[in-house]
Amino acid sequence: MPLVNSTYHPPFWLKNGHLATIYPSSFRKVTGVLYERERIATPDNDFLDLDWIKNDSDQLVIISHGLEGSSDRPYVKGMAKYFSKKGWDILAWNCRSCSGEINQAARFYHHGDTDDLSLVIDHALKSKDYKKVVLIGFSMGGSLTVNYLGKYGINIPPSVKAGVAFSIPVDLKAGAIALSRKENSFYRKRFLKKLKMKMTLKAELYPKLIQLDDFDFIKAFPDFDERYTAPLHGFENADDFYKQASAGNYMEGTTVPILICSALNDPFLPAECYPYEQCKTHKLLHLETPKHGGHVGFSLANSDINYMELRAMEFVTKF
Repeated sequence: MPLVNSTYHPPFWLKNGHLATIYPSSFRKVTGVLYERERIATPDNDFLDLDWIKNDSDQLVIISHGLEGSSDRPYVKGMAKYFSKKGWDILAWNCRSCSGEINQAARFYHHGDTDDLSLVIDHALKSKDYKKVVLIGFSMGGSLTVNYLGKYGINIPPSVKAGVAFSIPVDLKAGAIALSRKENSFYRKRFLKKLKMKMTLKAELYPKLIQLDDFDFIKAFPDFDERYTAPLHGFENADDFYKQASAGNYMEGTTVPILICSALNDPFLPAECYPYEQCKTHKLLHLETPKHGGHVGFSLANSDINYMELRAMEFVTKF
């Protein structure tokens, strides 16, 4: 599919990638979103918390948040609110440990955790006979979305019609290295601080399995993934995790249209995370690379809505 020409234009003062990333994350307020929470069990005796907005629709959007995010993040609530106003049912799910309560298993979540997303989709379809389901993900949630559609391929439920992924690190190793750069220390330190808090709770639950003695020596994501992510989720090491969980390795297996929208000034994404060649030759892969937008930014001037909401709705209504 030919690459998509983007129509996104940022506010004149949000052309810097870092500012475009930080401003909406810190200052955007999305009001009027009232979720109905449901807890479901997982096959390994854990749980997932799902947040619904029900409009008695036969169309459903399933929204997946980013790393250390939740259904309460403004980018999730903004998408939920926009689609809800258009009459869709909404399911914004929380990855394990992200709903406000630590999960019960030793493991938590990661970019390639398609089993949990599959469980959420199957549960939604058992609860109601939706005629059309679309998947929308942000950053890590975008990885989950593309991984699921690529891995499951022809085996996805027939009502799943399309996927949209914003600011997605399709090459996890390259993305982890990019976050290790000096200019990204603000984001890296913030993520690691949150993860340390979570791992502290995990260590209390599983003291023989998880130790925090050397956590302060972790300065970059490859260190964290080597020490915790890989062993807790059955990978040999960080490199094995990056290989098996990178969406770029599976995206060509999709049987439904996918839009990948990533800004060229995204401070999280190196060149390897813009899959131009794959998308040029695949009829179902659509790649949009606006010059501006930052990481899960895409603010619009003088507007309560966001370009991501407009673009997602525009894309999924075609199918």
